[in-house]
Amino acid sequence: MSAGLFDPTAWSSFLLGLFTLFAGVGALRRPGLWRTMIEEIDKSPALQLVSGLLELLLGALIYLANPWVPSDLLSCVMMALGGLMMFEALAVIGFSDLYIHFWLRNLSHMHRGWATFSVLLGLALAIPGLLRFS
Repeated sequence: MSAGLFDPTAWSSFLLGLFTLFAGVGALRRPGLWRTMIEEIDKSPALQLVSGLLELLLGALIYLANPWVPSDLLSCVMMALGGLMMFEALAVIGFSDLYIHFWLRNLSHMHRGWATFSVLLGLALAIPGLLRFS
């Protein structure tokens, strides 16, 4: 594959969008799924470290693959999301006791809202990423 045919912004937007979309669909299909997952992470320092490291690596990959080009809105959005993912990963690693408890309280009252937001965000990322392939 030649370098001119590879668009990291399209791929990162499309794949992160699909992940977010289907995570939201799964949460809508099985209420309480995210709460159970966060509770498991809360109970395991190893899972806290591994999930933080995984999000840090994925966020760094997205951040570094997407240049800040003001005329390319999707690229700027993806770079910002990568930066936010890295920031959240550091919060999970360094302040998991506070951060995870915040999400446990939040998911108790707004589960469907967060799942719906996840579906909409997934669509908002996957569709523009997919459209860049044409």
